[in-house]
Amino acid sequence: MFRSVSQDLYPYFAERRISDIQPIELLAALRRVEERGALDVASRVLQTARAVWRYAVATARAQRDITVDLKGALTPHRKRHFAAITDPKKFGELLRVIRAYQGGPVVRAALQLAPMLFQRPNELRAAEWSEINLDQALWTVPAARMKRRIEGKEHGDPHVVPLPRQGVEILRKLHALTGHGTMVFPGERSHERPISDNTLRAALLTLGYGPTVQTVHGFRATARTLLAEVLEVDPLVIEAQLAHSVKDANGRAYNRTQYVRQRTVMMQQWADYLDRLAADNVTKFDRKAA
Repeated sequence: MFRSVSQDLYPYFAERRISDIQPIELLAALRRVEERGALDVASRVLQTARAVWRYAVATARAQRDITVDLKGALTPHRKRHFAAITDPKKFGELLRVIRAYQGGPVVRAALQLAPMLFQRPNELRAAEWSEINLDQALWTVPAARMKRRIEGKEHGDPHVVPLPRQGVEILRKLHALTGHGTMVFPGERSHERPISDNTLRAALLTLGYGPTVQTVHGFRATARTLLAEVLEVDPLVIEAQLAHSVKDANGRAYNRTQYVRQRTVMMQQWADYLDRLAADNVTKFDRKAA
């Protein structure tokens, strides 16, 4: 049962019956994860273990869910704030530097698409050509690859990302290079695996933008801020594009396939705005023109 749970638990409990495992033993395994400084990982491992024990109880493999005994036992994890540039002029400078990047074509394309599509880094780098329809200008990210709970990954809707014409153009050029394989952004060592999670971070660093100035994940905060404050886009449409679980004014959680029409308009507006920023042709008061 533990083979599919977590590499952090499997070595300790691989040969054990789940009904024989005690709370103190599970906590000891989680403490080892904490000792690595991976507090967020420890929390996620416990969350996964909770689902496993609930399933074990439901299928008569265990008498009770021992993870209940560990409530509040882990060290609280403070959320990190990813550095993000939200000043239009400074962001335009970054866009110009990205467009002048002299590295390989795969990394260059990923760097250009990261601020344009503002999806989570892992979702972007692991994109597969089978998910992308260039003729319809849509990227459909499978639910299993989204940042969701287990239920959402297994039974949730995919996340639809409308592609602006600038994004389609970048992807068409990249398709000529990597379209024969599975991955949109294949790694150098193995074309069956995507570029590593450190690749884009390292690329930004070589361009002079370290983790305290701008992160790849921070492009999401940049887009959220400028779309709302400069382009005055409806926050619900922005949050839908970010794939955040939010509710509308009536308290209803939005369907992840909703707002596609509005998001299509927004994504083209955003890409056009980035072009204007890169050309140093937008001021913070130039809202209507953008």
